[in-house]
Amino acid sequence: MKTALTIAGSDSSGGAGIQADIKTMLANGVYAMSAIAALTAQNTTGVTGIMDVAPEFLGEQLDNIFTDIRPDAVKIGMVSAAPQVIVISEKLRKYQAENIVVDPVMAATSGAKLISDGAVETLKKYLFPLACILTPNIPEAEVLSGRKINCEEDMITAAETISEEYSCAVLCKGGHQLNDANDLFYKDGAYRWFYGKRIENPNTHGTGCTLSSAIASNLAKGFDLDTSVERAKSYISGALEAMLDLGKGRGPMNHGFAITGEYIKEAE
Repeated sequence: MKTALTIAGSDSSGGAGIQADIKTMLANGVYAMSAIAALTAQNTTGVTGIMDVAPEFLGEQLDNIFTDIRPDAVKIGMVSAAPQVIVISEKLRKYQAENIVVDPVMAATSGAKLISDGAVETLKKYLFPLACILTPNIPEAEVLSGRKINCEEDMITAAETISEEYSCAVLCKGGHQLNDANDLFYKDGAYRWFYGKRIENPNTHGTGCTLSSAIASNLAKGFDLDTSVERAKSYISGALEAMLDLGKGRGPMNHGFAITGEYIKEAE
């Protein structure tokens, strides 16, 4: 069985972060492992607290993972402080990690800020150059490119800027400031649009975590980057179309929408 590692923050409500990553990886057919970089107190209405894990302990988690069950792909999500970013980059270099997907998480779906300004600069310096793909949404792409994005042409320009800066592919996700579900995939000087139908579902908590984890899962299974993105897009559309409705705010998706069998039956 192929394996994938998520390095991210814990979401106590289960819709995003480590919990969403593990659900996604399981649903996409890989064995999931995790290194927790931060704990959050949050639910569908917002984030009330963040507690960073000590960098030394984060490093210990990564040592234990890489020296036993080596991951075939790595997804990195919310890392809220610079010292954690540095430890992660050191360990990924030490163990020569492959298929690294970085979701540059800067804010929750609720709008809560999840990362310090210093951590953003440290991400740019230490972690982004290790990635095979970055998956920013439009607000994040604006921060990383230093450009405003108001149309599809702006997305192309921003993705090109980010790709050239960090020598990796970029998936710039629509659906935030642009009223569509179209994502721009930019790699090696060429771009491709992944057109998606807009699903009228207000429950989008954890969509970015889920998409990046699905990409990592498919890379772990041996699919190329283009195909991994395509398969991940299809998966997240299905998870949204399942129309799970939980919580008082922007609720989670149904990560297990395609899992069927004896062990999910309820009592009659």
